[in-house]
Amino acid sequence: MQQHNNPWTIISEKNVYDNPWINLTEFSVINPSGGKGIYGKVHFKNRAIGIVAIDDDENIYLVGQYRFPTNHYSWELPEGGGPLNEEPLKAAQRELLEETGLIANNWQELMRMHLSNSVTDEEAIVYLAKNLTQHEAEPEETEDLQTLKLPFEDVFEKVMNGEITDSITVAAVLKLKVMGH
Repeated sequence: MQQHNNPWTIISEKNVYDNPWINLTEFSVINPSGGKGIYGKVHFKNRAIGIVAIDDDENIYLVGQYRFPTNHYSWELPEGGGPLNEEPLKAAQRELLEETGLIANNWQELMRMHLSNSVTDEEAIVYLAKNLTQHEAEPEETEDLQTLKLPFEDVFEKVMNGEITDSITVAAVLKLKVMGH
């Protein structure tokens, strides 16, 4: 596909907020139409990692938790943050064990995506994890998790009817369906 040059001109930038996970910068810009304006960018200090853990019977493991930003309970793939300087696969292996107690012996990168590229640079990497063995989960102190094992087709149906709305989960399930799962 054709690449294009950046049509935005940055006049100045100001750090608005910073914590261990995110940074918010406000830019004074000249937009592609030539007008002056502002643009806010959220920089994530971690990479989003998602794992489709699928067993030999085509069951998928989901994690349920209350999501503070959306103020609702969400069923989604095991997910977490991987430091930008960490090998993404190592982060995926750690997150799967922490959240579900599962260890996979077969890993394949399924997809990469930007989660909300109009306001953030957050990148997600999703892995397919197979040949699973069950161990003890090791959730972080901020996580109050439930796990659920469902047939792939049931998870696909929940994506299609809007019961599952998490973007990583929706994208990964749809991609697997197109791939013939």
